[in-house]
Amino acid sequence: MGTMSTRCCIVGGGPAGMMLGLLLARSGVDVVVLEKHADFLRDFRGDTIHPSTLELMYELGMLQDFLKLPHQQVRELNVQIGDLSLPVADFSHLPTHCKFIAFMPQWDFLSFLAEQAARYPTFDLQMRAEATELIEAAGSVVGVRAASPNGPLEIRADLVVGADGRHSVLRDKAGFHVQELGAPMDVLWFRLSRRPADPEQTMGRFGVGRILVMINRGEYWQCGYVISKGSVEESRQRGIETFRDGVATLAPFAADRTGEIRDWDDVNLLTVRVDRLLRWYRPGLLCIGDAAHAMSPVGGVGINLAIQDAVAAANLLAGPLREGRLTTGHLRRVQQRRQLPVRVTQWIQVLFQRRVITPVLSAAGRLEPPLPLRLLARFPVLRRLPARLIGVGIRPEHVKTPAIPVDARV
Repeated sequence: MGTMSTRCCIVGGGPAGMMLGLLLARSGVDVVVLEKHADFLRDFRGDTIHPSTLELMYELGMLQDFLKLPHQQVRELNVQIGDLSLPVADFSHLPTHCKFIAFMPQWDFLSFLAEQAARYPTFDLQMRAEATELIEAAGSVVGVRAASPNGPLEIRADLVVGADGRHSVLRDKAGFHVQELGAPMDVLWFRLSRRPADPEQTMGRFGVGRILVMINRGEYWQCGYVISKGSVEESRQRGIETFRDGVATLAPFAADRTGEIRDWDDVNLLTVRVDRLLRWYRPGLLCIGDAAHAMSPVGGVGINLAIQDAVAAANLLAGPLREGRLTTGHLRRVQQRRQLPVRVTQWIQVLFQRRVITPVLSAAGRLEPPLPLRLLARFPVLRRLPARLIGVGIRPEHVKTPAIPVDARV
């Protein structure tokens, strides 16, 4: 069995894990990130980089290089109900350097973070390393065991961070209590080609009993077809042709290309969960991102909440980790710092699900725009509020960790 020792072992190479790994290494902390896959190439992951995250890239001095990567910029969000287009969020007034959402393949984002982190000698990314067990001693977590291409691996660490998503192995192994908040829908993701004459906007398209989210990705549309919770088998039984017809009804301009959805293998199910841990930590262990609080896809803010968690964790933990004086009190402060933004955001998401998503999915007759959407369309100034909540969020974090020289040795 291979063995390693480090100050911090992060399980999960997603946005939260990679950002935390970068920030800790940048501050001179020995850190190992375990990613169970061989690469970051997985489709239909969240690809939204919000203004709050772009602001962090600016603070790190990386924004110019980051924006050289292929991406699309969205400065306004719209909802389409029948022939009626309703603007709902205007990012042009945000107090950030980038007043837009950047849509970028998540693998490009993660690869960029990995490249930046690899410049620091205290950063170690282990691909194809899947955490399987926590190592405990005297009531504290002191490391993890993982399966790797070279056989079993044991990593001893002052702190283990669970950043392994909504299906977190670590939070299950730790026995954390999960509070379920509920979600009325699941989402079926697929792609359709995009043509020059297509609409430019990224938008949600609402119909009777149906919702389709279409994200402009340049050469193609990334589409999310919203269905009632647990109804995926019913959709499959109706057949792929019925599913194509539903897509064509909501997006008539794309009706001639729904045949690109060849069969159900071209459709990926996202089982929506909204939950949170009552406590994010134990001695030697901290959960962040979806491992601590799974978000609804409403607003696409899950990635950015996870990244904000990572920044807060780095700000509070880098010094104690580097100096070998980490206590459970430091971990408690991470949750105290982040639980208000998480709770408020989830409350807004659940409210939107109840007031907008559920009525649309259960509608049987003529669909009228829900009151919140009518108000946003009628009063332009109100669009600044959802833009602020989506683009920046509640209590945005800023990088406060010091940076060591890239060629420094600790």
